Amino acid sequence: MSDLLKEPARLFDVRGRVAVVTGASGAFGALAARVLAAAGARLVLAAGKASELKATEAQCRELGAEVVSVARRPNTEADCEAIVAAGIEAYGALDILVVGSGLNDVAPIVEMSPERFANVMHGNVTGAWLICRAFGQRLIAQGRGGKVVLVSSARGTLGHPAGYTAYCASKAATDGLTKALGCEWGKYGITVNAIAPTVFRSPLTAWMFEDNDKARATRAGMLARIPLGRLGEPEDLAGPLLFLASRASDFYTGHILYADGGYTAG
Repeated sequence: MSDLLKEPARLFDVRGRVAVVTGASGAFGALAARVLAAAGARLVLAAGKASELKATEAQCRELGAEVVSVARRPNTEADCEAIVAAGIEAYGALDILVVGSGLNDVAPIVEMSPERFANVMHGNVTGAWLICRAFGQRLIAQGRGGKVVLVSSARGTLGHPAGYTAYCASKAATDGLTKALGCEWGKYGITVNAIAPTVFRSPLTAWMFEDNDKARATRAGMLARIPLGRLGEPEDLAGPLLFLASRASDFYTGHILYADGGYTAG
């Protein structure tokens, strides 16, 4: 029996690892930052909303983490190089990338302009591709492997009747990027996986958890498809994130991990 199997909790140890988190002012990105901070990682936080980024930074420092922040989204090659360079300058190396940046724009396809569609695809797919490219160049040069965690959605595999053509297409592309990079970077010891949640509690979805007719009707429609009988809570994403960011997932790559209570199973 290996030493790790004698102390299996060590498989999830990320203490001292350097983690870059994009979208660190958003619901998933801020959650990821706090989880990794509490687990002892050193952080590079990136987001376009400077004031909200500072709030996440402060929360992570309160948890005892070392933190540097970069007020940039992964919109361009220059943005991504700056985010990666900040991590190298601060810590000398990189280990983990969590791509928490992204957006949605809901409208029937006949009412959505090509520009709006392209904006969602750029925010959810091109930005992820660009930051993975910049991060991967450094990881390959370091020669010691690493972890990449993308954020997909149940909508990467399922459609939606309420104007989600851009979002569903972008998350299906995220799934494809995850699988392609998992194959491409396996020889470098770099694992690439994605977390794909359904609805979970966040500032954007708080209304769905309220006690009123609209919220109850929306929940009822969702819960009819969720075998575990509830919507997601932040801690439901914390465990999968730590798994994918740690040695525990060393033999997993190119996977889409559905944190959805069974939503995509039925």
